[in-house]
Amino acid sequence: MAALPHLLALTAPLFILVFIGYVAMRWGKWEPAVSSALTRFVFAIAIPALLFRLMSDFARLPAVDARLLIAYFGGSLIVFAIARVFGHRAFRMDGVAQSVFALGGIFPNNLLLGLPIAKTLLGDASVPVVSMILVFNSFLLWTLATVSVEWARNRTASLSGLAATTKGVITNPIVASILAGTAYSFLGVPLPSMVDKTLDLIGQAAVPLSLIALGMGLAEYGITQGLRQSLGVCLVKLVAHPLVILLFAVALKLPALETESIVLLAALPVGANVYLMARQFDTLLGPIAGSLVLSTAIAAVTAPLLLAATVALFA
Repeated sequence: MAALPHLLALTAPLFILVFIGYVAMRWGKWEPAVSSALTRFVFAIAIPALLFRLMSDFARLPAVDARLLIAYFGGSLIVFAIARVFGHRAFRMDGVAQSVFALGGIFPNNLLLGLPIAKTLLGDASVPVVSMILVFNSFLLWTLATVSVEWARNRTASLSGLAATTKGVITNPIVASILAGTAYSFLGVPLPSMVDKTLDLIGQAAVPLSLIALGMGLAEYGITQGLRQSLGVCLVKLVAHPLVILLFAVALKLPALETESIVLLAALPVGANVYLMARQFDTLLGPIAGSLVLSTAIAAVTAPLLLAATVALFA
């Protein structure tokens, strides 16, 4: 645990940036259009530029262990099932609400928060690991929740719905930039100096701007409606999810970097996509919105603590 003070010192500025964005929107009375524009820039330009540049060297990096996908998504599937049962037993939720509740317990904010924290705490070597999770995360977990909801409603799953989900994931700027950067890396041609420098400058802005954009987005949500359910989501997301992922990683004997990376991602707060799912299926809007704010505040302490414990396993 000697690493904990160091990790807290490293992560504190990141969460301060989130707080700055929150304060600007909540008390600075900035227009919602500012948040929307900044978020759009971050998602469509800044982070894709950062990821493309980093992944353009992917072919020259050591191979990423495919077992991390089994550990991360296998563990997430187990937690999803547990969370559905928990939602039913503790809050008497129906199948649709259980599905959204469970998605909140396994879908982290691994883009706006995970990528900056991983780069800061674990270095650029963690980016291929994070990128692999990013590529599969939205598609697999969103599909899982969609199938779960449709099954709860109709006892069937729509193929057209799954096809639309697949298309949406592939055309997402984040996923597209990772795939394009990886493909470019196998050409064996370095990026032209002017392109590389431009992408580097944009990428340097991606981390702070993404955190400020996250804080601005959080200012839209309250925490009073459905507080018990919100805390339930936080319990699953910030405790159960990373611990189960860690157990899977240890059982599969993943190396230190891969284990630390996926435990860190699992320890992150609830992602905003879960709120989109809640809106899509018109359930748990208040509790999920509250969980976004609460889990982000709590994770400022719990994420470094869990990462420090994981680092200690390999010390």
